Amino acid sequence: METTSNLLQQRREKADSLAAAGVKLFSNTFNNPQPIGELLPQGKTLVAEGHDDSGIHYRVAGRVMSMRKFGKAAFFHLQDVEDRIQVYARRDLLGEEVFDNFKKWDVGDIVGIEGRLFKTKTGELSLEATTLQMITKSLRPLPEKFHGLTDVETRYRQRYLDLIVNPETRDVFKKRVEIIRLVREFLNNRGFMEVETPMMQPVPGGATAKPFKTHHNALDMDLFLRIAPELYLKRLLVGGFEKVFEINRNFRNEGLSTRHNPEFTMLEFYQAYSTYHDLMDLTEEMISWLAHEITGSMDITYQGVPVNLAPPWQRLTMEEALEQIAGIDPAILKDDAAVMALAKTKGIELQPEAGPGKAKTELFELLVEERLIDPTFITSYPTEVSPLARRNEDDPSVTDRFELFITGREIANAFSELNDPIDQLQRFQKQINERGDDDEVHPVLDRDYVRALEYGMPSAAGEGIGIDRLVMLLTDAPSIRDVILFPQLKPETGE
Repeated sequence: METTSNLLQQRREKADSLAAAGVKLFSNTFNNPQPIGELLPQGKTLVAEGHDDSGIHYRVAGRVMSMRKFGKAAFFHLQDVEDRIQVYARRDLLGEEVFDNFKKWDVGDIVGIEGRLFKTKTGELSLEATTLQMITKSLRPLPEKFHGLTDVETRYRQRYLDLIVNPETRDVFKKRVEIIRLVREFLNNRGFMEVETPMMQPVPGGATAKPFKTHHNALDMDLFLRIAPELYLKRLLVGGFEKVFEINRNFRNEGLSTRHNPEFTMLEFYQAYSTYHDLMDLTEEMISWLAHEITGSMDITYQGVPVNLAPPWQRLTMEEALEQIAGIDPAILKDDAAVMALAKTKGIELQPEAGPGKAKTELFELLVEERLIDPTFITSYPTEVSPLARRNEDDPSVTDRFELFITGREIANAFSELNDPIDQLQRFQKQINERGDDDEVHPVLDRDYVRALEYGMPSAAGEGIGIDRLVMLLTDAPSIRDVILFPQLKPETGE
């Protein structure tokens, strides 16, 4: 088996030979080619061994994906962003000099072709080349079996190679683009305004997570890549914008997993004069519609497990879920000491300052989350773990909040917003005082946000939806790294 260095050397030698013959290896003169897809309908009426006699010569460009060379002729497949077509090259039609140079082409080269359509004996639509042009000489060989690049590390690290050789990867990212476009369409059609808020913030807020830190030299101040846009979007509610949304990056200095990447895409939206119940209805409508638009059905399969996305979706309080799904005795959930003891017996380690609300949340994450396959809204989160959510008026120990789970994963988090500046200040201070050694809680509160609330924020509800996890669901992707073009990875140790 030839080594990589030998193959690279052979490529360089071919490139040198072509250059010596006057071939431009990296030209920019083959402009405005037709998409290959435009040619395909033209060949529908052709029969095997039939030629298109219209006199039309088509002009296409793309990457050579396979090559079969004979003495005086060759077949190769040309691929553009959407489609692929076979090309037939003949020495007697191209001329001896052009054909001799063509024989030094390789799989992976990017080339331009002009020619007419015909069908081979086997009925494959092909383009008979009358003109061949090198556009970009590939100096590295594609994987030997180009249709099967399966090494996960290579696929993530060299995404450009993955996109070249795996059409299913290209399909995932085309769907990702379409999902984001449809989300925008859905919200725009309902009167939401898309905005942009700071990516670098003096005080990280809106979520509990460890931020990335940087320093601004001119201002001589530390800044943090945002962990969430929430507090800035709610400032816009104070300013009078009643329906706002943002689709953009968040950054959290956390570990890597199939569900987590330190840089990820979130949709956050806020609606004045609404409650979390309104957002449950809107979310149910949006995601079920998205599923139908992307997959053609609301019945999908995720990693072999059937999922029904058709409304209405199940709605349970956290305590109902712990009772009905985890099988915990309701009497234990009503007894603070008992629920703390139960958490301990389940191996849950709680900070000394943690209360029963934190214990219930940890029990839910341990015993319930992964069992929520069909869409389920979990409501009534403890106030203790919801510093930005509005307290429930009937039971102040819980908040008007929900999280949406599908296939055992959190997809969305929402709540009726806390707009009482005095309550908000107290909760910020309590969270800081009780942070202990938790570096996910920032030690400085956002006083400007409290000041904004003092001017008056309308009653409102807001929500965040993880775009990456939503794309995973609708493309049947097992890992978040399969739906992020360039996921974060450890540095390479070799070439």
